[in-house]
Amino acid sequence: MKVILLQDVKALGKKGEIVEVSDGYARNMLLKKGIGKEANGQNINDLKLQKANEEKVARETLAAAQKLAEELKDKEVQVSVKAGEGGRVFGSVSTKEIAEAVKKQLGYDIDKKKILLDAPVKSLGYTEIGIRLHTKVTAKMRVHVVEA
Repeated sequence: MKVILLQDVKALGKKGEIVEVSDGYARNMLLKKGIGKEANGQNINDLKLQKANEEKVARETLAAAQKLAEELKDKEVQVSVKAGEGGRVFGSVSTKEIAEAVKKQLGYDIDKKKILLDAPVKSLGYTEIGIRLHTKVTAKMRVHVVEA
């Protein structure tokens, strides 16, 4: 019997795949527990429509991320921190502070977990940071650290 999996099943397949299993396993395990549904014409059509919709949404989110990356490319935020003699910063500038500065100064709501720092920002001046907007899109932006 052919079954469309509704969730990942170890050693059988991933969600959305059509797999061939024995009739007993399909009836007593997959269909009964709601892990799969019978692969008839209607369900296969629904699966195709669902996959097409998911691809469309993925393309739209990728395009939006690329557009946002293009907008952020020339932008700069200013973060003020306490500093001692010689421009040494007490502590370091965190991704949380950068995310708050981006929201306050530019109006973009960026998650602090998506901000990529090569090394902790511990000095005054300009620093180039990366922002992962999508798995395929990383934006670059400048952060200006000034003394408070």
